[in-house]
Amino acid sequence: MATIDKRSSVHMKYLLSLPEQAAPHLRTFKAVDNSWQAFSDPPDSRLGSGGGTAWLLYRSQTREDSGISFEKWLAKDQRILVHAGGLSRRLPSYSAVGKSMIPIPVFRWARGQQIDQTLIDLQLPLAEKILQTAPSLLHTLILSGDALVTTANLGFSIPEADVVLFAVSADPSVAMNHGVFVCDPEEPGHLKRMLQKPSREALQQVAMEDLFFIDTGMWLLGDKAVSLVMEKSGWDRMNQKFDLGIPNFHDLYGTFGACLGSNPSVVDSALNELSVAVVPIPDGEFHHFGTSREIILSSLTLQNKVLDQRLIWARNIKPHPSIFTQNAIIECKFEDTLQYCWIENAHIPVTWTLHGNQVITGIPENGWTVDIPEGICLDFVPLGKDQWVIRPYGIDDPFRGGVSSDESVWMNRPLNRWFEERGLHLPSEHTDIQDYALFPVLSLKEIDGDFIQWMISASNNEQYRSLYERCTKISASGLLVDTDLRQLSRQRTSFRKRNYLHLGKNYRRSVFYQIDLRHAAQEMDSSLLESIPRPDSIETPLLAMHDSMLRSLVFRDKTYEKEAFSILQEHILSPVRKRKVLPSCNVYPDQIVWSRSPVRIDLAGGWTDTPPHSLLNGGDVVTVALELNGQPPLQAYIRPIPERRITLRSIDQGSELTVRDFKDLLVHDDLGSGFSIPKAALCLTGFHPDFCSIPYSSLAKQLDDIGSGFELTFFSAVPRGSGMGTSSVLSATILGALSDFCGLGWDLYEIGDRSLALEQLLTSGGGWQDQYGGIFPGLKHLHTERGINQRPNVKWLPGTLFTDAEYKDCMVLYYTGITRVAKNLLGEIVKGMFLNDANDALILDEMKQHAFHTAEVIQQHDFQGFGQAIARTWQLKNRLDKDTNNTDIQQIIDMIDEFASGYVLPGAGGGGFLYIIGKDVSSTNTIRSILRENRTRPNARIVDLKLSTDGMKVTRS
Repeated sequence: MATIDKRSSVHMKYLLSLPEQAAPHLRTFKAVDNSWQAFSDPPDSRLGSGGGTAWLLYRSQTREDSGISFEKWLAKDQRILVHAGGLSRRLPSYSAVGKSMIPIPVFRWARGQQIDQTLIDLQLPLAEKILQTAPSLLHTLILSGDALVTTANLGFSIPEADVVLFAVSADPSVAMNHGVFVCDPEEPGHLKRMLQKPSREALQQVAMEDLFFIDTGMWLLGDKAVSLVMEKSGWDRMNQKFDLGIPNFHDLYGTFGACLGSNPSVVDSALNELSVAVVPIPDGEFHHFGTSREIILSSLTLQNKVLDQRLIWARNIKPHPSIFTQNAIIECKFEDTLQYCWIENAHIPVTWTLHGNQVITGIPENGWTVDIPEGICLDFVPLGKDQWVIRPYGIDDPFRGGVSSDESVWMNRPLNRWFEERGLHLPSEHTDIQDYALFPVLSLKEIDGDFIQWMISASNNEQYRSLYERCTKISASGLLVDTDLRQLSRQRTSFRKRNYLHLGKNYRRSVFYQIDLRHAAQEMDSSLLESIPRPDSIETPLLAMHDSMLRSLVFRDKTYEKEAFSILQEHILSPVRKRKVLPSCNVYPDQIVWSRSPVRIDLAGGWTDTPPHSLLNGGDVVTVALELNGQPPLQAYIRPIPERRITLRSIDQGSELTVRDFKDLLVHDDLGSGFSIPKAALCLTGFHPDFCSIPYSSLAKQLDDIGSGFELTFFSAVPRGSGMGTSSVLSATILGALSDFCGLGWDLYEIGDRSLALEQLLTSGGGWQDQYGGIFPGLKHLHTERGINQRPNVKWLPGTLFTDAEYKDCMVLYYTGITRVAKNLLGEIVKGMFLNDANDALILDEMKQHAFHTAEVIQQHDFQGFGQAIARTWQLKNRLDKDTNNTDIQQIIDMIDEFASGYVLPGAGGGGFLYIIGKDVSSTNTIRSILRENRTRPNARIVDLKLSTDGMKVTRS
């Protein structure tokens, strides 16, 4: 099994091949940092996907001017290459910007998507995940710019090979139009050969003996394979340049791919020697965005991935789900018969009529009257200084063939017929329709609805014929160069900002509160947000939380931030307040109730249990309960006393507090106080009117009715800020003791619920995994569904990795001596959850998937895989929060890194304990010696760990 990079972050670069005009203006229409570079192919050249790959890499190296050879430069960083250039003949509307820049609608089931997202934004998460988990020598990933691969299962592993090909299963009718991997049915990852667009007969023959998958266009290459791509494209390694100055034509997917596999279609001694692996993406789906019709059909397929209405916030019912509008002002009424319609960056006034099967783009604000027939698309293209190109076309127009040919098609009909019907001179030259100046260039004053109608409907109108003949015209190829991308972007941005207001005002039926609100806030101003009504915090608390946090950003007012946390607090506390209790004294006068609990380590999935994320998506955490130095380190004792008071004693802090009235319990939100947890626990146990079924006037009166006071003594034999879930598990331990003492009869789930509520009373927030991870014994996978009920389903996992000597002796638990308070880190992460932060949402989804993968590894008793799973957990935590690691922690990691297969700071990170998996017993002993001999803090130490088979245990004397 390949080892993954244990580093918390990996430097990744993005190289895009875009059309000639788009490449230098990437940042005009895409907000990206310096890790992104865009280039176009040399003018009038034809490089192919292989030559294009070589050119992208060469141009990137040249721009960086690193002063080292190409081969050394290649090995420095991970790179994602996206081929999004080309003529885009069958997708004219986005030909100038490249297919990866197609705006993609926010899907009604998705959270954290962005109103201005493009295809590449959906392509990158899977691509980045592949590179982050790939073997260290594989760091060049190539993507096809018009293809999107989706999967809900991110738990697949990537083998070591010179070439790793990513594939999906598909129906033969789909496979016939794509590259196909022929694989061994006994070993699906073994490539026999690759075919390009095989016939039905060829696929039938393959299917008799072998498996076939379609090529997703995602190829992961090692440096050896990249060097061969360069060589086949004319790279002179000795002189560090291309033989002809630019690459030769070379087809990566056709020519290069045909030479791969154990039984390749083409013999090439160098390429045949490359090791190749196929990775069938589990539950993978392939969506193509290469044509006008496909952008609608693929978006519809993605939209309909989720049909469960409980998972769909946007309850707007369109005439047909295949209607997509974005960055657009729509004033006309859609008829119930309208289907398959894409409207983007356009103003459609009430005087327009659409009939379906059409793409409408770029339309400026207008008052025209237009009736666009079914199957006819319309694109307006700015050329600058009030010059606009009117580009109508048929949804299936290929834009291929000579203009004089009877077979050349425009607007779904023969081109020559269009000229004849309008009394125009029929062109006689053999120019390809892509290069023929067909589209009129006019100012907005010269354009009216009747002229547009003349162009798209048969009419021999002398006025418009004359206008068409005398005006400047431009070809589709010319638009690739002359489109004013800045004006196109300005119009799109203007329409999008107006969309925010419409979506916000109709939030009950729109996607407004499920989009990435942090990103949206950058385009909103206070006047816009002031015009949006506020959701009711009682009726729709989750929407109200999002709204408050959004306002805190836009108005730069922390009051709204506090409001968001208060709404969340009340949402969690409300069910507990409704379950009021009546405590009693349920022990003999000389009895003591004793509760003790282990701590926990979150092995995978931590953070997914945290509200509001868990309330909206459910959570999945793999966690283990551990005793430290031979004992459960969190304990509480309660004994009755005759005095009508409650005495709290903290052994580890050496302090005592007497509680005589309800007011003494009210101040429990100070985490620095040693008694905040027990005071909040007393409230939740019914020693406060908010939670007691009888509204006592005073604590003394309540204790009189009970017939006793009591002493609650507790201690934590774990340093503060340990990351081991100490405060949550201590809360549960105290609640468990109080439940038994007061005769409340709570089970572990009720104790867990009230522990979650307790953390809200403390205003520290937090999820459910800490308490459930500690009070439930052993190793387990905890899972919750979305909703207010966050009682986890427990799937027990075998504990052999923590009990068998060959495994447990390879584990080290090291207290770093570095402390932190989870509340501060937690608050920042929860803000991102309130705001549906796109990056955070993707990482949290990966964390959930990783929890399932880790559970499977544990089930298989795969210790090497377990070490890699811990390394992956560390990566994910650092991606979610850069403060998870720091220089002090990294200093420790650097000392032991080469001997470890994985390590992680439990909990929120930043300090506390470091859990380490050694590569073997010898390596682990080395780790122990290094840590003992190189203490970075006076109180740093190794702590013995033992799997807890009891969890929380409550007994009486």
